[in-house]
Amino acid sequence: MTYLPLCSGQMRHSFTRPGFAALFKPRGHSTCQGMKARIPFLKRGPLVAVIRLQGSIGIGGRNQLNDETLGPEIEKAFKRGKPKAVALVVNSPGGSPVQSSLIAARIRRLAEERGVPVHAFVEDVAASGGYWLAASADDIWVDQGSIVGSIGVVSAGFGAPVFLARQGVERRVHTSVQSKSFMDPFLPEKEEDVARLKTILEQMHSGFTDYVKSRRGPKLSSDEDLFTGEFWLGRRAYELGLVDGIGHIVPKLKELYGEDVRFAKYGRKRGLLQRFGASMANDALAAVEERADYARFGL
Repeated sequence: MTYLPLCSGQMRHSFTRPGFAALFKPRGHSTCQGMKARIPFLKRGPLVAVIRLQGSIGIGGRNQLNDETLGPEIEKAFKRGKPKAVALVVNSPGGSPVQSSLIAARIRRLAEERGVPVHAFVEDVAASGGYWLAASADDIWVDQGSIVGSIGVVSAGFGAPVFLARQGVERRVHTSVQSKSFMDPFLPEKEEDVARLKTILEQMHSGFTDYVKSRRGPKLSSDEDLFTGEFWLGRRAYELGLVDGIGHIVPKLKELYGEDVRFAKYGRKRGLLQRFGASMANDALAAVEERADYARFGL
């Protein structure tokens, strides 16, 4: 029998009979580094879970942010490895107010249940629903060139009654009640439909405004109306109380949790077809719409 070095201060038996050693071969792989990781008295740096929230918010395509696809990743980020904090990396021009609310509500629920602080870091833009997501954090950090704000709700579409008339096509709609053909794009726009739509948008806007006020509270400036849909660059957003300062994710988290802080990344998973560059028509359309959303902010 001979002895072979395994790790510093350790030896391993090696039997000369062929195949005999295989009976004692441990299952799986064992390395010095892996053994050290399991030694309880070796301290490791604090863990911060990083969730990337990039893209438009909605349910129209697989590339969009929504609670169904992000939910499992957010749950894992808060629960796996006992993180010291969770960081949100936000780069979104907005989208569905309902999905924005659902994602933000999930983040707040888990933060309160687990007692974990949440920090948001804005890259290019956190506008409209994107700011709704950022506001779910306990503090918001931006680049000086980040676009922030656009607190409001918009409804957009197309009307084609003139086009149909020119083609000699007549649209016929029969309903059992008055409002079932609300905002039909193939019929001329009705004043009562527009008035009703504005009422709905005002209600959504009120919910958005209330959420921002509940999250930012006294930090918000009273010198300017922040809820008109206007947006600002990072430094001005800080002056208005919409964010907490200029800061980037790695240096800021090292400042908060030490130089030995560790990061675990989470985010939306891409499907097999997407990984190989394949795309469906629905995803292509969603990509065009997302590009248009970013273009509104010059991005």
